Amino acid sequence: MRTVLNDSHLNEQQLDMLRLLRKPLPEEYFKQLKHLAVQLLGRQLDDVVERWEQEKNITEEDYDKMIHAHHRTQHKK
Repeated sequence: MRTVLNDSHLNEQQLDMLRLLRKPLPEEYFKQLKHLAVQLLGRQLDDVVERWEQEKNITEEDYDKMIHAHHRTQHKK
């Protein structure tokens, strides 16, 4: 079965990854690849959060305050 990679919803990087993985990998290699992808996405998330913290001047002290703050909505009587 031949698959044509012309889905307009996929970007060029996604298409390249599909081309690389055209043939099934042994299960152990596939697990390693998934693990590496999750690590990379985790690093990207860390970078985004770090930039946001810097832009908003969020500190460790701010997190400590949020942990102990009361965030529930007041009950109306």
